[in-house]
Amino acid sequence: MIFWVLTVLSIVLLVVGIVKPEWIRFGQKQLGRPTIIGVAVSLLVIGLSGAGAIQSTGTHKAEVVKPGAVLSEAVYAVTNETRQCEPGTKSGHAGSSNEEQASAGIRYMVKTPSNYNATIAHPLLMVYAPARTNRYQSEDFVHLTHEATAAGFIVAYADHRTMSPKVIGELAAIPGLIEQKWCVDHKRIVLTGHSDGGTVAMAIAFLDGTKHIPAAIAPSAAGIRGEDLRAYQCPAPLPVMLMHSGQDTLFPGYGKEAIQWWAVCNGCEATPPVKDADGCVTYKGCKNKVATRYCEGTGSHTTWPAKNKAIIEFFRSSQDLR
Repeated sequence: MIFWVLTVLSIVLLVVGIVKPEWIRFGQKQLGRPTIIGVAVSLLVIGLSGAGAIQSTGTHKAEVVKPGAVLSEAVYAVTNETRQCEPGTKSGHAGSSNEEQASAGIRYMVKTPSNYNATIAHPLLMVYAPARTNRYQSEDFVHLTHEATAAGFIVAYADHRTMSPKVIGELAAIPGLIEQKWCVDHKRIVLTGHSDGGTVAMAIAFLDGTKHIPAAIAPSAAGIRGEDLRAYQCPAPLPVMLMHSGQDTLFPGYGKEAIQWWAVCNGCEATPPVKDADGCVTYKGCKNKVATRYCEGTGSHTTWPAKNKAIIEFFRSSQDLR
């Protein structure tokens, strides 16, 4: 409140200083118009800054931390089976590293749990961005950072690039770059993304040269239909949680077509999938017990599904299958 009062008073002082500077005195001394205006502007800046109307512009809008971008503490449960990194071998620091860049020029950012332990190998959640979206906008769109870091994940967001086989390969290389600097368990790299980002996450999982990377995928609104997928050989059975809206007019029906291809690739039973309590369906009897799920929403193509807890739980339950 005090900052708002200060803001109002500074505006009044500025107006008086311009129109009636003779009204302003300091003791017996008459203040000049430039002095009055200078004081008023200084007070205005202080008032607006304290009230939150002025925020650091910096280079990126993500300087302002939003609820979905808050880092959480992870609960570390170390056992004899926990993969570890030698102390001092990883240079990546705890918290947010926003200006990472691949050799191809793609920028990405890395978020760790706030109590990041550089000797414990973390699962890595890689998020690929929708079209015309940078890493900051992608994080703000999916709101996964808080829940992912609480679950012990390192989470990373990459800028969007116009898709091509070459670009998909460059985006697929980012988890490996992160592993060089942060303590990442390379057997627990999982991928998600929306629209173009979902397409990238899915493509990495079946393309030769990249399909060895993910331990699980959860694409949303991906632009890959069944006809496209039939041109490719199935990868090894892989946990898949595919999300797509029944109201998606850009890629209508693509989700149902894609999950059928994945269910066949995963060797699931031909019986209808079972509806779960969260509204998704799960295919039964899949090879190696890999989870194969389909979640159909009702929003538009540009709507991220409200499934963050289910996504994190899906990835957590899929971690030990490799």
